[in-house]
Amino acid sequence: MSSLIRHVTIDCTDPYALATFWARALDGSLADDDVPGDPEATVTTAAGALLFIRVADRKTAKNRVHLDLQPQDRTRDEEVERLLALGATLQADHRRPDGTGWVTLYDPEGNELCVERSAAERRGD
Repeated sequence: MSSLIRHVTIDCTDPYALATFWARALDGSLADDDVPGDPEATVTTAAGALLFIRVADRKTAKNRVHLDLQPQDRTRDEEVERLLALGATLQADHRRPDGTGWVTLYDPEGNELCVERSAAERRGD
């Protein structure tokens, strides 16, 4: 049998704060024992788990790996606005006039993420 991915791990300076953002973004939950100041925090979602680990150094370059989000019950544009309200910032807008494309955001610690069109938008619903 092959290995399974247990967590996607993200280095950060404030695990609890960043995990809180991602729990809200992904409708997930923090582990019951996670509290502010912890050196790590875990977010569990329907799709898997994210583990946030405190590191001393700040992010200085583009991520080699990032998350692509596909909204389930809202449009891409509605999801972008919701994530911006949660604390994300706009990095680049790759939306095209025909409705295709994506939006690249930064999470509160500067990690890139992309928001794609929903499945309904892709089907043209």
